[in-house]
Amino acid sequence: MRYIMMVKATRKSEAGVMPTPEQIAIMGAYNEQLMKAGALVDAAGLQATSKGFKIHHSDGKQELVNGPFGDTSNTVSGYWIIKVNSHEEALEWARMAPNPAFGDDGEIEVRRFFEAEDFARA
Repeated sequence: MRYIMMVKATRKSEAGVMPTPEQIAIMGAYNEQLMKAGALVDAAGLQATSKGFKIHHSDGKQELVNGPFGDTSNTVSGYWIIKVNSHEEALEWARMAPNPAFGDDGEIEVRRFFEAEDFARA
């Protein structure tokens, strides 16, 4: 089973505040644990929404929306993709993750990917 653990953006991440060397080391140690366990598929941080854009679809038309996007509660600033054997294992890894906001309020949303066998049952 693959899961994505999405780090929610904060005012600091949206302002482009970079993590300190100590914070990078903490995240690196966690990523190393995931790698050693064979659970890490991919991980990355994302630049602020001010450097991004959206394509909004409505009534058969597309609209380009340039960042920044405003409300950080629905914005992702980074992610891990993990491959695990159970929902419980995904929960365990999510609980072991350091607070990505380092002292501020932080949030990690965890969602399971659809797999090919999920569509075979449909």
